[in-house]
Amino acid sequence: MKHRPLAISLGDPAGIGPEIVFKAWSALRQTGPCFVVVGDMRQVAAACGGTAGLVRQISAAEDANRVFPQAIPVIDIPLLAPVVSGQPSPQAAKAVIAWIETAVGLALSGSVGGVVTAPIAKQTLYGAGFAFPGHTEFLGELTAAERYDGARGPIMMLAAGDLRVALVTVHLPLAEVPQALSVEKIVNAGLVTAQALRRDFGVERPRLAVAGLNPHAGEGGAIGREEVQTVAPAVRALRDLGVDATGPHPADSLFHEAARRTYDAVLGLYHDQALIPVKMLDFWGGVNITLGLPIVRTSPDHGTAFDIAGRGQARADSMIAAIRMAREIALRRG
Repeated sequence: MKHRPLAISLGDPAGIGPEIVFKAWSALRQTGPCFVVVGDMRQVAAACGGTAGLVRQISAAEDANRVFPQAIPVIDIPLLAPVVSGQPSPQAAKAVIAWIETAVGLALSGSVGGVVTAPIAKQTLYGAGFAFPGHTEFLGELTAAERYDGARGPIMMLAAGDLRVALVTVHLPLAEVPQALSVEKIVNAGLVTAQALRRDFGVERPRLAVAGLNPHAGEGGAIGREEVQTVAPAVRALRDLGVDATGPHPADSLFHEAARRTYDAVLGLYHDQALIPVKMLDFWGGVNITLGLPIVRTSPDHGTAFDIAGRGQARADSMIAAIRMAREIALRRG
């Protein structure tokens, strides 16, 4: 029995999205997972080195399984104007947003098993009415993110190898993080993460390690009070709610190999606390997963890379890993 395909939104067409989609298809065309691209067919064809026969327009996601071994299936939503690799254009913004909305719509309808998003450049989207810090928040709005025992997504998780790190805050200046943290936000992220570990990763009894904010997790208040006033009470609340949570842990000793055997995921408090260890562990193959959505969503753990777009230099490791992880999660959800 053939599985439902995944939908890949093409991302910023001036970035490396088209190239890594083509390279991912080249690597997966015989084995799967099968996917359909939602984007501009000309941009996808251009990434194939001008071999237009490697791209085929389809009318519905159901056609993807038939086409996939021979060509990249594309649901064509054309750009309004040509785009040059490496030169982001605000004129492409409406199409980029429409690609994401269409891919999400396919997932909500059940036509596809999940969504994998190629990287976007948010700055070029703002003029088209995009009012979100990133993909994660936009997807939460599009899907009316789920509620678990009073907690609600979306929550960003990064994964590489045996390491998973979910985030309480994401795209904030570091100076704003302490004020953005609260017991409620940490508990919310912990509940959504624990639920996702059970449902999407098959972890029957999830163990969460909650990172501290300050050096040495504050040393009992000597190096900052956030651990005493916010993080530790949140950990206690999570335990009271039935989550096997520990912490706050000093972040500098939380990510080595032996430590990783003691938990199923880390709850990080700010962006780089999660991204640095994930990228150190597997710079090329990390995956971004959005937790707490009614659909499956993953993405490569990198940006648009305008500086190398169109040069044939982009590596597709992270895109391939994101596609495979989306399929694994989709199969667990059934």
